[in-house]
Amino acid sequence: MMKTLVFDVYGDFGHFKKFYTTSSPLTFAFPPPPTVRGMLGAIIGVDKNDYLDVLSHDKCKIAVRILSPVKKIRMGLNHINTKGNYWIPAKKGSHEARTQIRTEFLKNPAYRLYVCHEDDQIQNRFVENIRSHKTVYTLSLGLSELLADFKFVGLSEFTERKNGEGHITTVIPMSVIDEYGITFEKDKKYFKEKIAMEMTRDRVVERYEDVIFEVQGKTIYARTNIYWEDEKGERIIFF
Repeated sequence: MMKTLVFDVYGDFGHFKKFYTTSSPLTFAFPPPPTVRGMLGAIIGVDKNDYLDVLSHDKCKIAVRILSPVKKIRMGLNHINTKGNYWIPAKKGSHEARTQIRTEFLKNPAYRLYVCHEDDQIQNRFVENIRSHKTVYTLSLGLSELLADFKFVGLSEFTERKNGEGHITTVIPMSVIDEYGITFEKDKKYFKEKIAMEMTRDRVVERYEDVIFEVQGKTIYARTNIYWEDEKGERIIFF
């Protein structure tokens, strides 16, 4: 059994930049695992240079559930030219003083995060801070301007199980789904995206993976080679 912290995180806007978009950034529908690890680092105060080690894939399991329907809007972000680490208030060479970038945002995003760290002391710090509604660093949804709120949901015991089928509440990595293992149901909208799963402290992605999710936050009925189930029968997939 895995004693798992369950809490919700939400805000007015979010942006989790897709790695293959540059001039007009697009956003993923949910925070990829390295982003979640950064959010967890902010909660307990792990330095930005260390959190990918302290909260690495082999030490800290996480799962992400979409709680509210995914809505995306586009707005212009005003960027200023700070090349050289200071603002240049006038056009210099080919660089304008200001540039507006059309950027895609999530509107009213909300997620349920499931977190289980092998180190009891770190796990207890997560629980204590979430219960007390406090963080060491400011919590945001992808960008520092997009502040996040959060609330404690509970502690659950999730048991690892093999080869089963049922409704999965979280985002599902395609690698755990058996061939033809998804039952597509009416009134559900299925999307698949490739996201970064593991990243080194030098911000080098070690592994990408396709994941499937339902954009309205509904469950997905799937046959998987592994899943975790709690005492209430909720099934999730850890990254």
